[in-house]
Amino acid sequence: MECTESQSKMSAFADGELDASAARQLTQHLAHCPDCARAYEQLLALRAAVSQHGVRHAAPAALQQRLRQALQEEGKTAKEKPRGWKWAQLPWTWINLGVAGVSTTAFAVTLALYLSVPSDAERLDQEIVASHFRSLMPDHLADVASSDQHTVKPWFSGKLDFSPPVVDLAQAGFPLVGGRLDYIRQRPVAALAYRRHQHVLNLYVWPDQAQRDAPPRLTVRQGYHLIRWSRSGMEYRLISDLNVPELMDFERRLAAQIDKEALP
Repeated sequence: MECTESQSKMSAFADGELDASAARQLTQHLAHCPDCARAYEQLLALRAAVSQHGVRHAAPAALQQRLRQALQEEGKTAKEKPRGWKWAQLPWTWINLGVAGVSTTAFAVTLALYLSVPSDAERLDQEIVASHFRSLMPDHLADVASSDQHTVKPWFSGKLDFSPPVVDLAQAGFPLVGGRLDYIRQRPVAALAYRRHQHVLNLYVWPDQAQRDAPPRLTVRQGYHLIRWSRSGMEYRLISDLNVPELMDFERRLAAQIDKEALP
């Protein structure tokens, strides 16, 4: 892939509009082209700034329902044939029909704008993907590079207001690479990096405000597999281009090891 083609596809890649093949080709190009990688990182930074500081208002469910009902009623009114027309009333009739048409269009545009606003979960996934991509840049993967969990875990002390679980899964084929601080949902979180052959796995951990367990759920964002779940007061996000069976195997082994180490 040439740099010109790469740069023309960056926005679509950031929006998750590329297919898996094109996303993989662009990812490979960015991994070997510092100029394009820097340009894409600047694009992600701009998107993050707009997402963080831009003002968005999602329509409540009741408002969305009222808008749909209004659209339906306006449509019925426009289809009804007026009766008992008088020539003197004709200009006003056309004016009223014009106003109804404009009103219907305005409702449709408003509804489309409200419903196109991404959900909180989608915005969070976008942040995770952007962070994962930044970590793949040279010297961005780990602030503390170590395969020893007893080195990585104490490093977070004093840097976070919680103690993230750090486990070693090297014997299972997922060696720990290190850890770093990241910023997700406008708060600092722990990011732990693992490897599986040539694949990088990023695990994000922060306290779960709702304090409820949620089973793993898999999504695909911009060619990456992303698993999210909540467990024992913590939220987890795991992302990689690793195949799904091995990624799910990592999640199961991680949860089992965390539960094992939590036993008295």
